[in-house]
Amino acid sequence: MLRRYMAVTALFIGLGSVGAVQAQSDVTTSVLHDFKIVTVADGLQVPWSMAWLPNGDMLITERVGRLRIVRDGQLLPDAVPGVPEVFTTGGQSGLFEVLPHPDFANNQYLYISFAKPLAEQGASTTTIVRGRFVNDEFVDVEEIFVANANGQGHYGGRMVFDEEGHLFLSLGDRMAPPTGDLAAHPAQDISNHHGVIVRLNDDGSVPSDNPFVGQDGAEPAIWTYGHRSPQGLFYDSVTDKLWMTEHGPQGGDELNLVEPGKNYGWPIVGRGVAYGAGTPIHQSITGEGLEDPEYFWVPSIAASGLIVYNGSQFPLWNGSIIAGGLAGEQLARLTLTEDGLGVSTEETLLHHLGRIRDVRQGPDGFIYVALEDRSRAPTAVVRLEPAE
Repeated sequence: MLRRYMAVTALFIGLGSVGAVQAQSDVTTSVLHDFKIVTVADGLQVPWSMAWLPNGDMLITERVGRLRIVRDGQLLPDAVPGVPEVFTTGGQSGLFEVLPHPDFANNQYLYISFAKPLAEQGASTTTIVRGRFVNDEFVDVEEIFVANANGQGHYGGRMVFDEEGHLFLSLGDRMAPPTGDLAAHPAQDISNHHGVIVRLNDDGSVPSDNPFVGQDGAEPAIWTYGHRSPQGLFYDSVTDKLWMTEHGPQGGDELNLVEPGKNYGWPIVGRGVAYGAGTPIHQSITGEGLEDPEYFWVPSIAASGLIVYNGSQFPLWNGSIIAGGLAGEQLARLTLTEDGLGVSTEETLLHHLGRIRDVRQGPDGFIYVALEDRSRAPTAVVRLEPAE
């Protein structure tokens, strides 16, 4: 029996097109805080990820293969040199996450995830490199993880560090068809990296306490499996919980609490149906030994960037999950239940502003949102600031 159920959206707010962001000055009203939308950087080509350095610089990845710097409020014109060759053939491939090491101030380590081209023509896989960010260049680059997976999309690519310095990476099922014997689907097979979350040490080695270490035929880096396309990943240091959002097919996007060794069910269970035809995919919506989502969206929002907000700018939102949506073009605020595991209400903070690819809480406590255009037209990174 499912423990958590989808709540009814509390509020929809229309804010116009992406092109109108810079002119947007009106105050937006929400249940607990009123806010305004301010453009941070414009003219970006499919911004995918955002991060901050101790000196205040903001880093932004563009999926087309560029790493950009925003310094003193200005987007620098040149991309950072030293980023490896990125596979960009296909709608979902490219440069994904940029993530500073927790001790960046001392070691200058940056981590980048991306689609790496393989020797086979047209093949690629999700890869992590680590290098040092010195004098605005990415140097001493080393490859620390290459996923044992290949396919047409669903690369994953989200990375986070936990409090102990472990590095987590999301990996999708690479669009392996959910047909035939569902229990034999690659996302149900822990001998590969299709549809998993992996957990690594900061040098790419495998922690000895990972759940499948020492199991014959298992990839030891796997932390959880049975995922379809995890596009949001966030470690909440306040509660020591790892949250993830993933795409269902046509319906059934999920919010999951990520716990070691567990099977999240794709494609055996779920709420989605086959694209176009709408025919059933799953055996059921729940199953023994398979984890139920803490929350789900039907219809899908194409879940993307994810945070748990804990900042000074919007104090009444503290502890709320803020989740982005691509197809839904929405930013949702989810209020957790008293036990901190499920969702009690959903409020839509942004709607029809554009496809939301990433959501971050900046060091200033503002909420930053990366917008993208499916045709790769230039878009912006904006932030939510309290209304004066």
